[in-house]
Amino acid sequence: MDRNIFEADHDAFRDTVRAFLEKEVAPHHEQWEKDSIVPREVWTKAGELGLLGFMMPEELGGGGIDDFRFNVVLGEEITKIGASGLGFVIQTDLVSGYLQKYATDEQKQRWYPTFCSGEMITAIAMTEPGTGSDLQGIKTTAKREGDEYVINGAKTFITNGINADFVIVVCQTDPEAGAMGFSLIVVERGAEGFERGRNLEKIGLKAQDTAELFFDNVHVPVDNLIGEEGKGFIYLMENLPQERLSITYIAAAATRRIIDMTVDYVKERKAFGKPIGSFQNSRFALAELETEQQIAQVFVDRSITEHNAGNLSVSDAAMGKWWTTELQKRAVDTCLQLHGGYGYMSEYPISKAYLDTRIQTIYGGTTEIMKEIVGRTMGL
Repeated sequence: MDRNIFEADHDAFRDTVRAFLEKEVAPHHEQWEKDSIVPREVWTKAGELGLLGFMMPEELGGGGIDDFRFNVVLGEEITKIGASGLGFVIQTDLVSGYLQKYATDEQKQRWYPTFCSGEMITAIAMTEPGTGSDLQGIKTTAKREGDEYVINGAKTFITNGINADFVIVVCQTDPEAGAMGFSLIVVERGAEGFERGRNLEKIGLKAQDTAELFFDNVHVPVDNLIGEEGKGFIYLMENLPQERLSITYIAAAATRRIIDMTVDYVKERKAFGKPIGSFQNSRFALAELETEQQIAQVFVDRSITEHNAGNLSVSDAAMGKWWTTELQKRAVDTCLQLHGGYGYMSEYPISKAYLDTRIQTIYGGTTEIMKEIVGRTMGL
């Protein structure tokens, strides 16, 4: 089915994104995977083209666009070329949401211009070594002392963690208040006591810098509090549907890419004197995946439309997140099998897709947590 959620402006933006990626990303991504990090200048080049701050006000360096479809275009095009090291979506889909909804005018004046230009790389630090999906188990503390917070604790698996100049840290500001005791506080590069640990070695997403972060009596001004003290958990719950929608549309795009590269392969690869795509098993396997991807895409596009209208529910976002990522996982396993021994060779894109895919059912809330959310909304 043809997709009908995009308009001429989105198509023009897609052309800009595609040209940028072809020139500035695709030729270099293999080296970035060896380096385990994307160079900062890629961010500033993207900023110059308006690819990072299009959702921010024009007077503060942005594009003044309130339309999540532009976010989708950017994320889809990154996914189509397998540029899994770029952490742009953390900036455009996750951090931007918190700043737009809860930042003060003074904070917007202070942070938006460099956010949009790519001079400031951002991250959000939720996960801790002992918490995983259990956000209420967060132990990092922020104790107020006069006009400052003093932060102590550790975070792990933080995307953009090495490059980040600006980290929204989820902290306990009142350990006795339960869910109402969490706050979001920004820690900036150079703060004394703020240290980065290892650039973590992963089985996939090799070019993406994923780090441990440590906070040892880190003093930050009270002016770095995002929103109101004690409302951090509420803010997380309000913004997680958008984060999960981001993972959902990326999963659908990744599945599309996986199928397409496999169809091309089985048309060319021969066994027993004919293309392996002509065998019934290959046709049936790919026909099943093609059907499921197109059905998934319809749900994804409807979710994007609902989100733009402010109507995407926590449950709907959870449904999309778990189902599309599980589809991506099944698709890449099936398609690597269809590549045979060559699929196990690292020079074939399907092998990289196989490794990059595995995290999808884990971050942003595991499949099991997503099913729990859906089940609870059913009154179970």
